Amino acid sequence: MKAFYAEEQKRHDPRAFLSSGAPQPNPEKPERVERLLAGARSAGLTVERPRNHGLGPIAAVHTPEYLDFLEHIFERWQRIEGASAEVIPNIHPIARGGSYPASAVGQAGYHMADTACPISAETWNSALWSAWSAVEAAEAVTAGAPSAYALCRPPGHHAFADVAGGFCFINNSAVAAQELRKDAARVAILDVDLHHGNGTQGIFYARPDVLTVSLHADPVRFYPFFWGHADERGEGPGLGYNLNLPLPRKSGDAAFLEALATACQRIRAFAPEALVVALGLDAFEGDPFGGLSVTTPGFSRIGETIAGLGLPTVIVQEGGYLCDALGDNLTAFLTGLGSSKA
Repeated sequence: MKAFYAEEQKRHDPRAFLSSGAPQPNPEKPERVERLLAGARSAGLTVERPRNHGLGPIAAVHTPEYLDFLEHIFERWQRIEGASAEVIPNIHPIARGGSYPASAVGQAGYHMADTACPISAETWNSALWSAWSAVEAAEAVTAGAPSAYALCRPPGHHAFADVAGGFCFINNSAVAAQELRKDAARVAILDVDLHHGNGTQGIFYARPDVLTVSLHADPVRFYPFFWGHADERGEGPGLGYNLNLPLPRKSGDAAFLEALATACQRIRAFAPEALVVALGLDAFEGDPFGGLSVTTPGFSRIGETIAGLGLPTVIVQEGGYLCDALGDNLTAFLTGLGSSKA
C-alpha cells in the first residue's frame, strides 16, 4: 500500500485552544506526523509526495466564499491593531445566512465554529497539501490500488462546506469521496474517529450518492455536542443516507466492534463502489482526549472488519493525538486491513 504525505503539512503549528474556557496547548501538533509516518512504515507502506492538484478537487466540496476566506484571512488579520497572533474568532452569528460581514473579525466568526482551529501564516498551505494527499490517495485507488493511505494533517472531518472547526479547515475525507465519485456511482464514508464527523455529515446530508456513517463518543456530553445523534438520518434526497452510532463514554473493543458490525451492514446495503475510512486513532484508551477505550489490538480488528467489506478503500487520517502508542495503533489498523498484501 502507498501512503501520501507532503512536508508542508507540518508547518501549521497552532499554539493554543480554549477548553472549558481556559487556554490550553493545542494538541494538534506537528509531531503527530512523525509518529504516524513511523507507524505507516512499520506496516510496510511506502510514503510518496502528492502532486499539487489545484483548487478544483477542494472547491468541489467547499464554497468559494469560504476558500477565499481561508486563503486571505491571516494577512487581513495582521492589519487589525492589537489583534491576536493567530486568527481566533470571538463572535459567532446565532443564525447563518442572509447578510455577510465585510470585516475580518465578523468573517472569522462566520467561518470558524470554535476556538480550536486557529489560523496562522502556514495554515492555508498546510491544509492544501493535506487535501492533496487525500486526492492522490483517491486517484491511486481509482487507478486500481486496493487501498491507499493519506496522512492528512491538519485533519478535516469537522470542516463543513464553509466552516472550519475542531482543528479542521478542509474536509479531506469529503474531498477524497468526491474525487472517487468521478468513477464510482456510490461512495461510502465510514468515520471511526472518537469525535463525530459533523462537517462530513453536513456536506453530504442532503445527497443520496454518498453514504455517511460515523462511530463516536455520544455527543450529548462530548464534542461536537450539536451533531452526531442517532436521530440524524439525512434530509431531502439524502434522508436515510446518514447513520450515526454514538457510543457511551469509555466503550472498549467489544462495544466498538459491535457498532462497527452495524455500520458495515448498512454500508453493504448501500452497495458502494468505493469506501473512504475517516481514520481517527483517538478512540484509543490512552489518547489524551480519553473518550473511548479501544486497545491497540482492537485497531487491528477494526482494520480486519473493514477489510471484510472487500471495497477499494481510501484511508484518510483524522484524529489521534500524542501518546506512546499512536504509531503502533496506526500499524495495527493498517496490518489488520491487510496492507502487506495490498
